[in-house]
Amino acid sequence: MKEVLTNLLNNSRSDYFNFPVSAAVVCKDNKVFYGVNVETSSPQAGICAERNALYNAFTNGIKQEDIKEIHVMSKKGVTPCFICRQALVDFCNMDVKVIIYNLDGILKEMKISDLCVNAFSKGDLK
Repeated sequence: MKEVLTNLLNNSRSDYFNFPVSAAVVCKDNKVFYGVNVETSSPQAGICAERNALYNAFTNGIKQEDIKEIHVMSKKGVTPCFICRQALVDFCNMDVKVIIYNLDGILKEMKISDLCVNAFSKGDLK
């Protein structure tokens, strides 16, 4: 996975912040859906790699219960931003594994429940 995600960094459209990120959603049947971050001159109009990969999976018919892992690659190995964390909480099961890479390899592995402690979710809206 590291090699594919490293190569995908080249597809990132990070012309403004110069911070390429790639991501993959791996399903229980081993289907993989990829995404890269796409920046615009208006930061809110862009999209992060994690959400791009997640929404790509949904576009292709994947359901929440099908998702096994989220892989995220950046040069420094950063965790998902808080907007992406909210999407992960809303659209994935809390036991889905998140694997963070930098250019040297895997840095961290955790579950969404570890990454998003005390998260606000749709259950709070009831």
